[in-house]
Amino acid sequence: MSVSPQKMIETVEAYVAAFETGDAEAVVRLYAADAVVRDPVDAQPVVGHDAIRAFYQGSMKMGPKLTLHGPVRTSASIAAFAFSVDLTLPEGPCRIDVIDTFEFNPDGLVQQMTAYWGPNNMHGSTE
Repeated sequence: MSVSPQKMIETVEAYVAAFETGDAEAVVRLYAADAVVRDPVDAQPVVGHDAIRAFYQGSMKMGPKLTLHGPVRTSASIAAFAFSVDLTLPEGPCRIDVIDTFEFNPDGLVQQMTAYWGPNNMHGSTE
């Protein structure tokens, strides 16, 4: 059973909105209980609600603001979206250009999130 494109788009929009308000719990609710987060793709996987909650609570402490760039792209069970993250590091303001993918399970929850970015995608205080 595939997830509707509208459901995937709404999930991405809810993810971005949760960052706007710093609501890690709202992000966790988008994920399956045994979901995997890889952010960035070559990082150690973060698995399960407790670890995902801690990951996002830590990430949100830096006050990131997410801005979508272009439409969410969808297939039968995967959404891909380009966005930037604006945040302030101890060294100063920074922007990170990212592409994320959400792989959905049949219940419409994110089973795996993979973030594609690296040092060359960081602009500002890190340059």
